[in-house]
Amino acid sequence: MKFFKFIFAVFLSQSLFSQVYKTSEPLAHTYSIVARDTVTGNIAVAVQSHWFSVGSVVTYGKAGVGVVATQSFVNPSYGPKGLALMEQGLSPQQALDALLTDDSGEMFRQVAFLNTKGEVATHTGSSCIEAAGHRQGKNFSVQANMMLNNTVWDAMAKAFETTTGDFSDRIIATLKAAQGEKGDIRGSQSAAILIVKPVATGNSWEDIVMDLRVEDNPNPVEELERLVKLHKAYDFMNQGDLAMEAGDTKKAETLYLSAQNLFPDNLEMKYWYAINLLNNKEFEKAHPILKGIFNQDANWKTLTSRLIKNKLLVISEEELNKVMKL
Repeated sequence: MKFFKFIFAVFLSQSLFSQVYKTSEPLAHTYSIVARDTVTGNIAVAVQSHWFSVGSVVTYGKAGVGVVATQSFVNPSYGPKGLALMEQGLSPQQALDALLTDDSGEMFRQVAFLNTKGEVATHTGSSCIEAAGHRQGKNFSVQANMMLNNTVWDAMAKAFETTTGDFSDRIIATLKAAQGEKGDIRGSQSAAILIVKPVATGNSWEDIVMDLRVEDNPNPVEELERLVKLHKAYDFMNQGDLAMEAGDTKKAETLYLSAQNLFPDNLEMKYWYAINLLNNKEFEKAHPILKGIFNQDANWKTLTSRLIKNKLLVISEEELNKVMKL
């Protein structure tokens, strides 16, 4: 009996992997970036992995506080706890150190913290699966583990530092640079990007600039890039809706056209642009656009007649009849 008690005690004291597993979510061996935009102050975290729905376990962020990427043998508590500590005034390094000290599985973790000042802290545990490493720069940190090559994080850093364009473009370029170095040794499956504002508005729905996920796709970074572009287009659409609500049809027309220029074949974007052409008495420009839309889907014609009641379409009955005959 003493022998079995001894074996059990040794098992409990040395079963580190079991401890790690019990406190962890899926094994998200992956590459990621945490970064701050010096133009807008927005802060972001983005990730790609050969794991389903990686964004649900790796990316965390809070407006006015910071962002977190927690990966490898994921301990998801690093996300909310890290944000809470930074919100209390701790620097990213202080917050990360506090959590690592209390984590018996720290050697399996890869974690990055960034606050609204652009200060970063990164940890790549000694037992992360090779190739694993990270690189910090001004206002960013990139990190990767279980990569095919050990060139991934340097390529990511270079891409973020040298790419032009808006913040989301630079983030996507960083992820694509990792793929250019062959990325995750297992391949690709999911990706995510989360961007939050540097100052909390008090309204949670206004604090998130972008929150997009690709859960299961053979080319997740490319699909995420497409979704980022679509997000920009619909941001123009949303602004156009607000302009319509305010009665500024000229501004709405410009905004809807900006959206349509990004996705020329999108019927919704074409439609609202044409509706504002009608409101602005540009009938000759509007009619062929609407005719093409109605030919593809007659429901848009039905919708057009309903806009009169809500005063989203302000034209004469004579002109409406012409539209209905297109």
